[in-house]
Amino acid sequence: MSSLSVSIIQSNLHWEDKVANRKMFEEKIKSIPEKTEIVVLPEMFSTGFSMEPQKLAETMDGETVQWMKRIAAEKKVILAGSLIIEEDGNYYNRLVWMLPNGQYGVYDKRHRFAFAGEDEHYTAGTKRLIASVKGWKINLLVCYDLRFPVWARQTPPLIGEAGKGSPEYDVLIYVANWPEKRIHAWKTLLPARAIENQCFVVGINRTGDDGNGIHYSGESMVIDPSGEVLYTKKDTEDIFTITLQKELLDSVREKFPFWKDADDFQLFSE
Repeated sequence: MSSLSVSIIQSNLHWEDKVANRKMFEEKIKSIPEKTEIVVLPEMFSTGFSMEPQKLAETMDGETVQWMKRIAAEKKVILAGSLIIEEDGNYYNRLVWMLPNGQYGVYDKRHRFAFAGEDEHYTAGTKRLIASVKGWKINLLVCYDLRFPVWARQTPPLIGEAGKGSPEYDVLIYVANWPEKRIHAWKTLLPARAIENQCFVVGINRTGDDGNGIHYSGESMVIDPSGEVLYTKKDTEDIFTITLQKELLDSVREKFPFWKDADDFQLFSE
């Protein structure tokens, strides 16, 4: 458990065109020259942030999830990103964490962006998903969740009499369609989540204009457990691979063991 390689793809999206987006992302993923273990796409990567789930939603057996299975297997990576899913008559903004062997985990966006009417079209998730890769624990969230620190907060570790214990997760990933007009909040809250949870934070945003004329400046970020920005890119499409070092994570947590002093709390979901 010494390192973890993560590739993020900051891209413009073809508005509500699933075929074009899958083709575009397949080309970008296959172009990654470095050895990587996780590839992360933006929120609603196959459509853009659309409030038309009735015409765009797929099932977990649909073409986009099958595409994710194929790409993950061919590239031998974990592929992550959110898309519009219909299940039991409800629509979800669902992040899919697809393994190379075809197994997957899912996280349904908890905080729906009411300002854009997302709460009127999509059902809220109730459970977090913390995945495990090579001993790294990864908390997976979506866009608007960033504004709600309690949902991302490390739960207090069980220290025990021997003084042992560890934080709940090591990496916090946000996939997003975060508009340029509110990008200051994005650039402020991502480092805040890293500092308060003493973890790496990876935020993936899109670029370009969507079908509603909303502009996105990208500014995807990778941040270390001290809040230092390791990567960001504004306005342009980019594919970036970074290797996260476990030694850095352990060093920050051992030198500044603030996580041990966290408030005790419990989350209750409806």
